[in-house]
Amino acid sequence: MDSRRALLVDAFTTEPLSGNAAGVVPDADGLDAEQMRAVAAELGASETAFVCSSAAADRRIRYFTPQQEVDLCGHATIAAHAHLAAERELEPGTHTLETNVGTLDIELGDLGEVWMTQDAPTVRPLEVDYDRLAAALGVDDAALRDVGADLPVAVASTGLPFLVVPVNFLEHLSGADPDDAAIADLAAEHDTAGVYAYTFDAIDGDSTLHARCFAPGIGISEDPATGTAAGACGAYLRQVGAFDSMPDELRIEQGHFVDRPGTVRVRVGAEIRVGGRAVQSLDGEIVVPEFADDDIIEA
Repeated sequence: MDSRRALLVDAFTTEPLSGNAAGVVPDADGLDAEQMRAVAAELGASETAFVCSSAAADRRIRYFTPQQEVDLCGHATIAAHAHLAAERELEPGTHTLETNVGTLDIELGDLGEVWMTQDAPTVRPLEVDYDRLAAALGVDDAALRDVGADLPVAVASTGLPFLVVPVNFLEHLSGADPDDAAIADLAAEHDTAGVYAYTFDAIDGDSTLHARCFAPGIGISEDPATGTAAGACGAYLRQVGAFDSMPDELRIEQGHFVDRPGTVRVRVGAEIRVGGRAVQSLDGEIVVPEFADDDIIEA
């Protein structure tokens, strides 16, 4: 049977077993979507990056959760490029990446940091039922109404849409007890990957904000550090005028309440860029399953 090299790489951190673990299959040419999904399910990371050759860019990546393909994933992109850099397959500089949302620029720094240019941002503020939203997140509705007077809930995207929800204080965000089914329903209703809740009340004094990301509809109850959502949040913060002067760089801490702390860096300018470091935690081989047509059971 076919086997491929497969890794777990922890993104948005320099400490193994923290940040957000991504599966990385550095040579995925020849694998079909069902094989990729099965490999992603076996690796068990929230997303796995399958690195393929491309006629349109330097390389292509397809992203799979254990359940399905997603169009874009920030932490898996950071993880894959950090691995390729560590293998000396990439030199510092700008590289192009083909994804399902288009071709993006990836910049690799001299110290191994990876910066990912996001897709063109869209931000759409919403009128929401705070009682329903608070019940889904498992927080008191006052924690949302308080800050919601100045900062609206919105659907924001830089390649993958999220429902961005401001929360007044860290104690309320840290104590959230989300209802996965209710979160999945909200996300589906607004055609988003999940809910990204944030507060300016951060743990680290150097952090701009603290965030938690819930995406049970795509198989991720809580994502430790989310690049595409952080990029979307950066675009949202600029559009809603959250700062008198937009910082040169946002530092978004995430993952502390699932024991996987990490930091996502976001630069909001003419383009939205998400950056960070990554470190390898597992390296091995995985057997790729073979599927015959009659092996696949349709619901």
